[in-house]
Amino acid sequence: MSVKVIDSKTAAELVPDNASVALDGCLGTDVAEEILEMMKKRYQETGHPKDLDVWYGCGIGDNKGSAVENFAEKGMLRRVVGGLWSLAPKLAPMVANNDFEAFNFPQGTISQLFRDAAAHRPVLVTHTGLGTFVDPENDGGRLNEAAKNSTLVNRIKIHGKDYLAYETPKPDVSIFRGTYADENGNITFDDEPLTMDVTAVAMAAHNNGGKVIVQVKRVVKAGSLDPKSVRVPGVLVDYVVPTDNPEMTKQTTDYIYNPDIIKSNIVKDVKQMDLPLDKKKVIARRAAFLFNPDTDHCVNFGIGQYPMYCAMVMKEEGLSDNIVTTVEAGTFGGTSLGGGSFGTAIAPQATIDEPYMFDFYNGGGLDATYLGLAEADQYGNLNVSKFGPKIAGTGGFVDITQYTPKIVFTGTFTAAGLKEEIKDGKLNIIQEGKVKKFVKHVQQITFSGKVAYDSNQEVWYVTERAVFKLVKGGIELMEIAPGVDLQKDVLDQMEFKPIISDNLQEMDPRIFQEPVMNIKNDKK
Repeated sequence: MSVKVIDSKTAAELVPDNASVALDGCLGTDVAEEILEMMKKRYQETGHPKDLDVWYGCGIGDNKGSAVENFAEKGMLRRVVGGLWSLAPKLAPMVANNDFEAFNFPQGTISQLFRDAAAHRPVLVTHTGLGTFVDPENDGGRLNEAAKNSTLVNRIKIHGKDYLAYETPKPDVSIFRGTYADENGNITFDDEPLTMDVTAVAMAAHNNGGKVIVQVKRVVKAGSLDPKSVRVPGVLVDYVVPTDNPEMTKQTTDYIYNPDIIKSNIVKDVKQMDLPLDKKKVIARRAAFLFNPDTDHCVNFGIGQYPMYCAMVMKEEGLSDNIVTTVEAGTFGGTSLGGGSFGTAIAPQATIDEPYMFDFYNGGGLDATYLGLAEADQYGNLNVSKFGPKIAGTGGFVDITQYTPKIVFTGTFTAAGLKEEIKDGKLNIIQEGKVKKFVKHVQQITFSGKVAYDSNQEVWYVTERAVFKLVKGGIELMEIAPGVDLQKDVLDQMEFKPIISDNLQEMDPRIFQEPVMNIKNDKK
């Protein structure tokens, strides 16, 4: 058997009008950018393919017009179901204008939907999304009026318990990128740091009578690939598109090629981080006190600067020596990267396909997670997914927060113009942020405080000046920073009055001093 080798222009011409298209990728990783750009060019020249139904799990793109932003042409889209929307800002005004139906589902759920689509399961039944904006009792994952007449998720009961049943897609085309293809269409991912959903999206399209198109660096002779390195067997692949353009085969948005993110034999001294003592470090330091080395063996750090700082402070304090970090894109161990390389890690111990990583999360495999805090309300609900017309999307946030026993949300107390300094062991607020982040009602429920409390999860909200804990009926103020005024700097900057602990304390003074805190010794 031999696979058809074609160019990207021909590949773009193979996508018909009204097709359901399954994409794989994480930011720039595994994204078949050359094919997607050629699809855009074809549409601009001919008006085809039009009315596409596009599905993707992890956010793909770079905020600069790549990946799914190639579909930001009026009439090109009928529906988009995506896990993360923040990397495709050109789509946001189109969502607001109701140019197409827009849905935001949890990243892990979409990943598992591809796998279920391959097996012809009609729905994916899961706890993920209950009580959030994805729940049909709220918005059903809909992002605009155009989607109001479409239902892709329903509530059901099994053995008296509530679950969500997500409709599985039937892809007509799947498009993604590997490293090498042999003449039989077998695909390896030697230079790719992640394999994400590649097997699932390929099998979903193939088993539903669709076509699988794979962009690669080059085609090699049949029999020359290590069979254990083949992640997509040739029987699933219809077309291969080789390209030697390094800009179209970048490992991540940040790197054309970095061997450190695909190899484990890298030894780097990262204990001395030399992080400046600012609000980010203060937040991360307080969060580090919540780490328990006796129980927190497998930990997730979310996207964004504050979770990344948590990871770095734990390294600085020597707390991460005996933990395995994970990222939802599929990495275990190593030093997790942020920015345009989010999802990857320096010297990972292992990488697995994304559906299985979310199986791990959904089954309670994580001990703790450190995530960003964008907007919180009086009930302990969190919103990280939608702010007015800006659509960020949930990513893996819903999947991770609904199953992890300990959750630590991290972020500043206010936003937009906040200026602070740490001096003489105290926090000084120079200029207050214009936007209050602790509000009466969040704009969208990405995390349900009630569901978490009823599930006996331990939940903390850590800021540079105040620390809260989820309790019955809301959040309780546990600590404030030295130097801040409880009324002026905390309560007056909230839209509601929290429960205040009878044992309200100041945060540990070491947090606001330059030397390493040595909290590792506290935990012996």
